[in-house]
Amino acid sequence: MPDQLLERIERNLPAIPETYRLAGYPAPDPGPVETSVPLSHYLWLLKFHRWKILAFIAVCVIATFVISMRITPIYESTTTVDIDRQMPTGVIGQESTRLPSNDSDQFLATQIKLIQSDSVLRPVARKFKLAESGRASAVDDAPVALKNLKITRPPNTYLLLISYRSPDPRLASDISNGIARSYVEHTYNIRYRSSVDLSSFMEKQLEELKAKMERSSAALFQFEKELNVINPEEKTSILSARLLQLNTEYTNAQAERVRKETAFKSVKRGSLEAAEVSTQGEPVRKLVEKLEEAQQKLAEVKNHYGQQHPEYKKAAGQVAEIERAVLRTQASTTQRVEIEYYDAVSREEILATTVSQIKAEFDRLNARSFEYQSLKREAEADKKLYEELIQKIKEAGINASFQNSSIRIADPARPGQKPVSPNVRLNTLLAFLFSTLFAVGAAVISDVLDDTVKDPEQAVRSLNTEVIGSLPIVKSRKSVVGAVDEGGRALIRAGDANQNASSYEEAIRTLRNSILLTNFDRSLRSLLITSAAPGEGKSTVAANLATAHASQQNKTLLIDGDLRRPSVHRQFKIPNAQGLSDALLCRIDWRSALVGIDGVEGLHVLPAGAPSRNAGDLMGVKLAGIIDEACAEYDLVILDSPPLLGFPEPLQMATAVDGVIVVTSAGKTSRKAVASVVSMLTRLRANLLGIVLNKVHQEMSDSYYYYSYHGNYYKTDQEKS
Repeated sequence: MPDQLLERIERNLPAIPETYRLAGYPAPDPGPVETSVPLSHYLWLLKFHRWKILAFIAVCVIATFVISMRITPIYESTTTVDIDRQMPTGVIGQESTRLPSNDSDQFLATQIKLIQSDSVLRPVARKFKLAESGRASAVDDAPVALKNLKITRPPNTYLLLISYRSPDPRLASDISNGIARSYVEHTYNIRYRSSVDLSSFMEKQLEELKAKMERSSAALFQFEKELNVINPEEKTSILSARLLQLNTEYTNAQAERVRKETAFKSVKRGSLEAAEVSTQGEPVRKLVEKLEEAQQKLAEVKNHYGQQHPEYKKAAGQVAEIERAVLRTQASTTQRVEIEYYDAVSREEILATTVSQIKAEFDRLNARSFEYQSLKREAEADKKLYEELIQKIKEAGINASFQNSSIRIADPARPGQKPVSPNVRLNTLLAFLFSTLFAVGAAVISDVLDDTVKDPEQAVRSLNTEVIGSLPIVKSRKSVVGAVDEGGRALIRAGDANQNASSYEEAIRTLRNSILLTNFDRSLRSLLITSAAPGEGKSTVAANLATAHASQQNKTLLIDGDLRRPSVHRQFKIPNAQGLSDALLCRIDWRSALVGIDGVEGLHVLPAGAPSRNAGDLMGVKLAGIIDEACAEYDLVILDSPPLLGFPEPLQMATAVDGVIVVTSAGKTSRKAVASVVSMLTRLRANLLGIVLNKVHQEMSDSYYYYSYHGNYYKTDQEKS
């Protein structure tokens, strides 16, 4: 027994990497390898769901078409409003020359909001009774809003397009034109009310300004009256010139007084020379000259005649007379110099007093001139403002009556000839596009969320293992549940009347050949059929595979290893009184429990026997020996086991056979469950031959087409024969 087990392990070792085998460690778990999904998978997905997708698209398109045809047609009318930014807002005054600011976008956005305002829309809604028809808000206190109103602005223009939609084309054009006219009238009313309010305000201010101007003028007049001058500014200028002149005269008087004082002091000392150089010394100088001439003449007479000569006496008498005249003149000169000095002092004092008075008056007028200037400016400003305000009132009155044409209706709306809604062609096209996108997206998302194994390519790509066969789904299970029918005829036969059964038979034969023909060294003598979960058809696959192998005149043994829920005996309708459990408990020899199948030569079945917990515990000890003995007598031993997940027996069975096949229900079994099974078998060093996809729908695999084709071919050939 140990030699046989060692031989089986050695046969399974090539499936394990050489490095791990030589090192004595278990092989690593490769795990599921999820590669990128190819485009062909999505094409297959669309092909698989094509009828659902087409049905959904057809329903959406037809529903959209029907609904669009039943919807009431809507007509649209558009009124074009031209806004001239170059047109002045007034005919006179600053408004007539005011240039527009560079804010066209903000201005037009403001006009759009103004058109949508309650003041513009409410008159139109009342006129056409839109609230009663449900086309406008019916709450009295709430702003009016038209549901079908649309206002647009063509790019780079000063045009506003006022569009309105209605089932009645005439009503649509009337409402659109009514909104445009209401907008033009509303803008005029706003400007007119603004001008009127401005005029009223300015008229009220005019009365106050007039009273203020009168008060300032009266204050200016009273000030001039107090100063007793007409123009204090001119008076100040005269005083300034006079003060300057008096200052000059006063300075000259001071200099003259100093000079006279010097001469007076010199003359007062009695010096004849001082009298001669004084301003009044001219007579003295003349008398001195005469005295000098008389003295010279006296000297000549004295020298010529002597002192006793009458001429001498005469000359002496003249000298004496002239000397007396000099003294008198000197005294008189001194008196006149003194008078001049006191006159200069008096003049200086008078000029000083006059300068002081003029300067005081100049300072007083200069100080009052600031007050005068303030009163004068205030009076002039009040007068100017009063005049400007009167001018503004006149301009505002004229501009208020001027209806500006800067906002005008350039193109009135006309009733539409064709409805704008519904657009049946566009709606149908959009329904087709969106339904197609939704259907395809739903199919892709459902595939992404679907974690089951559906087709061989997906299994190879996601589980990193081989798919050795695909078995189609069979609608009528009576043709495949057992190897024989009620008459005892073999299940595997060509030309079956049931096309599904024929396809299933061809798939079983293909699976048989893919397993056995690849066994070049003929080392595959025992085979384990298992699954990840119950209900995946592993027992049916094992029964039909055994029947297909025996149909080639090969001795085949089918062992029912599912001691918990045996099912092989029900498929072949054989008794289950004794079987594998009795052999494991050494109650009987396994050969004595074999049952032959009528109609299938070379096929023997070893039922499970009565359920026993002890037999399950002895599975790992006794089963390997039974399989080795059976391999020596049969060409192929097929072992049907319980599901691998959740049960310990399949793990022990996998180490006792030459190869393991995992049956997976397509579209039902989770990829994670199958991946766990593959991982567990890899860790046990079991020889996993591959996966068999069972219950494959005709849209899941291309091989189903060939099975169906062959079934139809055999059926047609049988009918001809």
